Amino acid sequence: MQPLAGSENYFEHDADIGIIGRGENLEVCFADAAKAVFSLMVNLSSVRPREIVTFEFEEADVELALVIWLNLLIAKAAEHHMVFCDFRLHRKGALWKAIVSGEKWQANMDRGIEVKGATLTMLSVKNDHHRWEARCVVDV
Repeated sequence: MQPLAGSENYFEHDADIGIIGRGENLEVCFADAAKAVFSLMVNLSSVRPREIVTFEFEEADVELALVIWLNLLIAKAAEHHMVFCDFRLHRKGALWKAIVSGEKWQANMDRGIEVKGATLTMLSVKNDHHRWEARCVVDV
């Protein structure tokens, strides 16, 4: 698997990988960042949204919210022995509510890179001309 070649959702960073999410609002942007993370782990086109997992968290700082969101997704996937393919996030003030879906890991799924977690390295969340972009480095 070579996710960096020709992809606008990744950037080079030493031994780790930088991920980028984009969207017309913050929630879509964070969902795009989550897809970038899980695309490192598996070809998402082979994953079906068979089971739903919900959770919420509180964080007013949008940059820290990105790292919390990604790390909670990685933790919930490990807890449920799942890989997620669909990411929905709703925010009201500092409260973030997540609805994600995917399926249990299958033997026939080609496993990619193990992502250990999102870091504060090169963390950035910004709005430029009504287009959001979120980025950080993930530990692989």
